[in-house]
Amino acid sequence: MSHDANTAKHRAFDWLLHSPLALPLVGLIVVSVLMAFASDNFFTVNNILNVLRQVSVVGILAVGMTFVILTGGIDLSVGAVMALAGTVAAGIMVNMGLPGGVGIAAALLVGLGLGLFNGVLVAWGKMPAIIVTLATMGIARGLGLIYSGGYPISGLPGWVSWFGVGRVGIMPVPVIIMIVVYALAWLLLQRTPFGRHVYAIGGNETAARLSGVRTRLVKLAVYAISGLTASLAAIVLTGRLMSGQPNAGVGFELDAIAAVVLGGTAIAGGRGLILGTLIGAVLLGILNNGLNLVGINPYMQDVIKGLIILLAIYIGREWR
Repeated sequence: MSHDANTAKHRAFDWLLHSPLALPLVGLIVVSVLMAFASDNFFTVNNILNVLRQVSVVGILAVGMTFVILTGGIDLSVGAVMALAGTVAAGIMVNMGLPGGVGIAAALLVGLGLGLFNGVLVAWGKMPAIIVTLATMGIARGLGLIYSGGYPISGLPGWVSWFGVGRVGIMPVPVIIMIVVYALAWLLLQRTPFGRHVYAIGGNETAARLSGVRTRLVKLAVYAISGLTASLAAIVLTGRLMSGQPNAGVGFELDAIAAVVLGGTAIAGGRGLILGTLIGAVLLGILNNGLNLVGINPYMQDVIKGLIILLAIYIGREWR
């Protein structure tokens, strides 16, 4: 074997040992192979596209969650914020009769506003992120129920469904939206000073602050991003359901956190890649889809997914 071939082999092995993407990729391959053996219908184009469409909402939520977790924080409010944003958008279009663009803009502003609210309390109020976002979860959920009277708001214009079930060629629109969001997040984290500051805060906030990073502004920004991605997910979900559902998104924050953790991002912050989060979201989707295809009891599915997440965290700690 030539020297160049040996060098390439060592580089590949070194990447496997040290890259945050290594374990998520191995997990994705293993689970995909197992599901392919378990069901002949798994590796079909329609099923794969269906998996990607199903994970799009949680996948988009997980983008904002990745930013927050990379700084060492957490955002438990994203599911409730998503429900409120979707309900507000539907209410503006149906109850107020305003143009759809106004409803979509209002949804984005709701998510952004609540994200900024979280960020201010965490960064300037120095309150624990888990408590702040837990409180915001209750506030957002309550406001959605008050606004809608506790009932779904239906009767949306037909074009809204394009965001949830539309296609461009064979590619579902929600998948395209998810890919665009991940591409923008990758550019922000890997190609800008802001991204380096996010990692620096998660690695050592005190050292980052002493080196000149405006830590409070960066924290404010990551929670704003989390709120914004929650509202984007709301638009996709509203298009899929063709209604504003004040009770939507229950437990979605946990799925988003699971996608981030399965994707190799350290829960303590400072380490991880946005591409890993995408892999983690797809891995969760494949698990859900495969377990359904083989007819596993839904309650047992939750047990299996929980055990896999615990195993992923344990292996990740030992690996690193």
